[in-house]
Amino acid sequence: MTQEVNKGVNALKEKIRLYIEENKEELFKTIQDVVRIKSVVGNEQEMQVYMKKKYEELNLILHEIEPQYEKVSAHEAFIDSGIPFEDRKNIIGIHKGVSNGKSLTIHGHVDVVSPEPYSNWTMDPWSGDIIGNKLYGRGSADMKAGLISNWFALKTLIDLGYPIAGDVQLHSVIEEEAGGGGGALACLEEGFVTDGYISTEPHNLNMTISHGGIMYFRVYVKGRTAHAGLAHEGINAISKMMKILSALDELSEWRAKNVKFDLFEKGSGQSVHLNLGVLKAGDWVSTVPGEAILEGRIGFIPGETREEIKQLVEDTIMKAVLGDEWMAKNPPVIEWFGWSTEPWYQDPENPFVKLFMENAEDVMGHKVIMVGRAGGNDARFTQYYGKQGLCFGPIGENMHGPDECVHLDSVVEVTNVLANYIIKWSES
Repeated sequence: MTQEVNKGVNALKEKIRLYIEENKEELFKTIQDVVRIKSVVGNEQEMQVYMKKKYEELNLILHEIEPQYEKVSAHEAFIDSGIPFEDRKNIIGIHKGVSNGKSLTIHGHVDVVSPEPYSNWTMDPWSGDIIGNKLYGRGSADMKAGLISNWFALKTLIDLGYPIAGDVQLHSVIEEEAGGGGGALACLEEGFVTDGYISTEPHNLNMTISHGGIMYFRVYVKGRTAHAGLAHEGINAISKMMKILSALDELSEWRAKNVKFDLFEKGSGQSVHLNLGVLKAGDWVSTVPGEAILEGRIGFIPGETREEIKQLVEDTIMKAVLGDEWMAKNPPVIEWFGWSTEPWYQDPENPFVKLFMENAEDVMGHKVIMVGRAGGNDARFTQYYGKQGLCFGPIGENMHGPDECVHLDSVVEVTNVLANYIIKWSES
């Protein structure tokens, strides 16, 4: 009996593989279509109109979720992007199961970061050009290839006529890059919660079960303006800020060497980062700048808390300016804004995680590495709903950088893994 069951399972697996292989040009063409849509965060609607049509092609039950600020902003995990929610919808397509099998969400975000400066690219960032095994363009890897893999995996099973036991929800969401408050969180808050949750972020065919805590901060340093010809009468805010920059750089180096979390070391190569991303000062070359503003992002690992990290950054800044007479009278002002999330960690022994690992290794024929990531993603929201989540997606290069691309053979692998897992999870 067991032998007959195994034969049936292997025959279905081969059917799925053949369907995807024979129709992969449609998969690739659809990814090209969406890469050519300029869906920089805040301007996602053209993409969502496209995704709605793709879900309609599968006769899915459609829901359009426009985030309600009053509702999502009350949630402890909400991050305010500062971008109005009006005319920015999340699109959900639901395929109803034929019985009471386990339900599954497969998630992808449509928003991308700006490709600027264009001069750093060797090609049009919105081209979707295919060169060899790579498809290029902003958002190709992060994460439009994964988003379309989700759709194509479900399409495969529908076209093959397979009776899926549990409900499958495809979530096409906005503003993951800005924290996910109006995207994944808004969908979950509207009740679109399932037994399992997969986000197909470009994690190189590794399975991600954890990510770092993230916080943004801003530092204001006051100077005193003066004509450059009388600069000795002014106080240069840039020069004063340099003390803080140096201290934060030293803190970054120390943490990189001394703060380790094994899953993050595997997934990102370094567990924590302190990135100084924005520095603004002055408005005229012949004027001593009267203000300098620094913005940074600090990451932290499970076991560290937001309050500890806040205190660490603030103490570092204040120690850096000790002994400075001007700054004793005009201390730096520190502000926390934007991203503010605790680390996320999914139990590796969880049945959802274990079954996914077994399925992925079986389908691909090689070992899958379990990792964590120093960057954040939407899968973290599942912990607030008592549900299970993970990330698994294609191989990408240069995410958020010039000449971003995705490896097409890995997109086929992801689609194959997803189609098989939909069946196994719903029947488990």
